[in-house]
Amino acid sequence: MKNYEVIVVGAGHAGIEASYISAKLGCSVLLLTLNIDNIGKLSCNPAIGGVAKSHLVREVDVLGGLIGKITDECAVSYRILNKSKGKAVWATRAQVDRFLYPQIARRFLEEGKNIRILQAKVRRILVRKKKILGVETNFGEVFYGQSVIICAGTFLKSLLHIGLESFPGGRLYEESSDELFASIKELGFKTKHFKTGTCARLDKRTIDFSKMTEQLPDSEAEPFSFHSQKLLSSQLSCFITYTNPKTHRIILKNLNYSPLYTGKIKAKGVRYCPSLEDKVVKFSNRERHQIFIEPEGRDSLEVYPNGISTSLPFSVQVEFIRSIEGLEKAQILRPGYGIEHGLIDSTQLFPTLESKLYEGLYFAGQVNGTTGYEEASAQGLIAGINASLKVKKKKPFILSRDSAFIGVLIDDLTTRGTDEPYRMFTSRCEYRLLLREDNALFRLYRKAYELGTLEKGDYQLIEDKISRIKRERERLKSKKIFPSSQVNRVTSKLGTSSLKKSITFFEFLKRPEVSYRDLEKLGLDLQLKDKKEIDQVEIEVKYEGFINRELKKLKELKNLEKVKIPSDLNLKEISGLSREVIEKLEKFKPSNLKEAYQIPGISISAVFILLGYLKTFSQKRNQ
Repeated sequence: MKNYEVIVVGAGHAGIEASYISAKLGCSVLLLTLNIDNIGKLSCNPAIGGVAKSHLVREVDVLGGLIGKITDECAVSYRILNKSKGKAVWATRAQVDRFLYPQIARRFLEEGKNIRILQAKVRRILVRKKKILGVETNFGEVFYGQSVIICAGTFLKSLLHIGLESFPGGRLYEESSDELFASIKELGFKTKHFKTGTCARLDKRTIDFSKMTEQLPDSEAEPFSFHSQKLLSSQLSCFITYTNPKTHRIILKNLNYSPLYTGKIKAKGVRYCPSLEDKVVKFSNRERHQIFIEPEGRDSLEVYPNGISTSLPFSVQVEFIRSIEGLEKAQILRPGYGIEHGLIDSTQLFPTLESKLYEGLYFAGQVNGTTGYEEASAQGLIAGINASLKVKKKKPFILSRDSAFIGVLIDDLTTRGTDEPYRMFTSRCEYRLLLREDNALFRLYRKAYELGTLEKGDYQLIEDKISRIKRERERLKSKKIFPSSQVNRVTSKLGTSSLKKSITFFEFLKRPEVSYRDLEKLGLDLQLKDKKEIDQVEIEVKYEGFINRELKKLKELKNLEKVKIPSDLNLKEISGLSREVIEKLEKFKPSNLKEAYQIPGISISAVFILLGYLKTFSQKRNQ
């Protein structure tokens, strides 16, 4: 068979989601990959989730994607980030088995109906009269498709760097797709290159973990997929160590061998995950940088030293790694390296991720300028959904900024573009208290059901959950607690102030020291038993005021163009603005806040900081 409804090029995290969801929606799918054994390979750190990224994982899961399910099957450790803050801003991160993850991903695809997997290299995209026709492979075979999704990751005309040595490759010892990149350029797409990289992998038998701080997993964490019932019982620890002045001296002494500082690497790198060379140079006042020693698998001897990504020569990598406490005798199993890879300007895409130049041609993942497995998965899912809907002649599926972090991600890419590798942050989202990790299921289940990716039984279970949550919330508002000596004994034990007048259970639960289960001590018969339902009630009650203030604040965004930015404004005086934001504002010199917000990399948080400062600034000038 040479005719398919959807052809997916590339089997990384974007390609997995694109092909799986297309088949789930009833399309015949051809998935083309350079190497079947590398489907879903984790090129960098063996972890899924994290701040803002966990939102993407859970949203993909609700909408029918795979990243959450795969993670829950091969996770070796879960942690809750931001745990010192309220539950509304918690984020889940899981260490996964780097060797099991690709096997599980491949199993899902092979067991799925309508998917054919073929190991082949695509050298040309075929079009006719501004419409997609198909693709041509390196062995001369032509495959026709009504939709084609390019998920080429870091493989488009890519160049690897270890010290002053450079060689083509999409990953270490894996070939680059130069002909496909040339074909994309020939079709008229604007292209460029970004830089990313990874660190060396170490043999754990040669590491002295007794000199490091153990970081235990979190038993309170929840699985990523709503289909997963519980976490795996035995979890592994990570360990923390630090660089030191000696490490930094070694790196500074060898900068003339760094492709970053000799000009060999010309592409823009990941600002939020810089190489160790970059950190040592740009943060010269810091005496140390944190390193997380992360397991690569349950039965693997390899560990991932998160925080020391580098493209320095191998000998220098050995030297600076052995200067770090606990790593004095560490043996490198795989060297770290930098990589420059091709991509397109993502403003050439519609919000469906379909190309504006050719109907039926979609792009998803790092080829659009993002970095991270989660961002790639989210794009692959949306591209796959829309490619399938296009084939079925149905209306497109677009998530707005106020409905999902996926909506923020894709809106940023397609309307603002990016001048550096794009990473998802909560600060990019105007509605972050409304679009939380914990409520992804409740936000998106109806959309998934309408789309056809959520089963009727699951839909009804979620509806029942929501009904129980609403009933209990209203009941808390209707029932009161009255002051008494017994009540005040309870408040004293909870560490909260005693009651001077009657209040509702709803108002009492707003207190930071009080949990839902504590209400039982005051005589309330608790209606909820499920932890997720209890969490929803607690968050909705405790954050009600914050959420209302956020909604009020968002109304101010409608008039951003009216807020002028004085040309003589000293940006360095504004507390809370990052160095990155100041650099971008000084470069583009926006005349008002709307122009500032349209600059790639300027978050809504930065806009609100500017707005507050400019109000004060204006008042002082008018006095």
